[in-house]
Amino acid sequence: MRKTTTYSPEVCERAVRMVLEHLNDYPSEWATIEAIAPKIGCAAQTHGWIRRHQTDAGQRPGATTEERERIKALERENRELRKANEILRLASAYFALAELDRRTKS
Repeated sequence: MRKTTTYSPEVCERAVRMVLEHLNDYPSEWATIEAIAPKIGCAAQTHGWIRRHQTDAGQRPGATTEERERIKALERENRELRKANEILRLASAYFALAELDRRTKS
C-alpha cells in the first residue's frame, strides 16, 4: 500500500516556479525536476504539477484544472439524477400496480 503525501498549494506553486526558473540550467525538464524536488522536500511528483501548470497556461493540450473540476461536478450531478430517476421509476411502477390491484378488487 502506497502512502501519498499531500503538499500545500504554496509548496506546489514554489516547486513549479523553481523548475520553470531553472529549466535552462539543466539538460532536460526531468533533470531540472530531479535536482529541485529534494531541495524543497518533495518527490518527483513535481512532474505532474508542471504538466498541470502548462495545461492551465494553455501550453499543453488537455482540460484545465477548472474544466476538470467542472466535469467532475457534472458527473456527480449526473449520477445523483440517475439515482433519483431510478427511484421515481420504481415508485411509479409500484403505485401503478397498486392502482391496478385496487381497481380489480372494486
